[in-house]
Amino acid sequence: MATIRFSREAHVGIITIDRPEKKNALTYPMLTELGAAFDEAEEDESVRCIVLTGVPGAFCAGTDLSNLDETPVDERGRGGLGGHAFLDAAKPIVAAIDGPAVGMGVEFATMCDVRVASERARFGWVFVHRGLVPDIGAGTWLLPRLVGPAHAARLLFGGEIISARDAADLGFVSELVGDADPLERAVDIARSFTVGSPFAVRETRRLLYDGIGRSWGDHVAENRQALARCFDSDDHREGVAAFLERRPPEFTGH
Repeated sequence: MATIRFSREAHVGIITIDRPEKKNALTYPMLTELGAAFDEAEEDESVRCIVLTGVPGAFCAGTDLSNLDETPVDERGRGGLGGHAFLDAAKPIVAAIDGPAVGMGVEFATMCDVRVASERARFGWVFVHRGLVPDIGAGTWLLPRLVGPAHAARLLFGGEIISARDAADLGFVSELVGDADPLERAVDIARSFTVGSPFAVRETRRLLYDGIGRSWGDHVAENRQALARCFDSDDHREGVAAFLERRPPEFTGH
């Protein structure tokens, strides 16, 4: 994986896009590599949270249009990495953004649970300028829920590129770190997500996103089932025992 790197820091898995000469613009082979890195992070039981980032000064400038032009139309959008890799993930995902997040790059950022950005970050849903709709679907499904329909409409219909501070004012960026390295702060946040029960975090994350499309009654019913699964889990028993014995819990995710 020359352009996609995967590393671990304790219980945090870090996926880094490393193609600085193209501001981390993605080719179709890179998308396949990125999907493989997410699979590795998901399958590794020692990893409890994932951080997605780019090399300093870059996050992801979207699809490499020269590679897109070389790809037959009927092969575009196949395979690679889709929204399911994010919202169907069992583990939280934190984005560390230190440069342009444009096109597919901003779709990736939208699908992360938390977004930490430096002042160098920029965000643009530029799809209309390429004759496209948002390619993963995050811009039209999740963005309105993050910033509201009116703000989403302005960003999607105009395709303007906004600053990190403007994105923070809209509520899209979770935390600004100024000129500091957003990766350091993103890893700190990711570590805080690894302290609790991985089993409970997994169930909570699923309820959070699945609940967006459900009625309140259906959601409460599913919540009861999730709670029953938690009551029956090793992590719940360990959490109660640790509290009563006044010691840190040792969760296993089961």
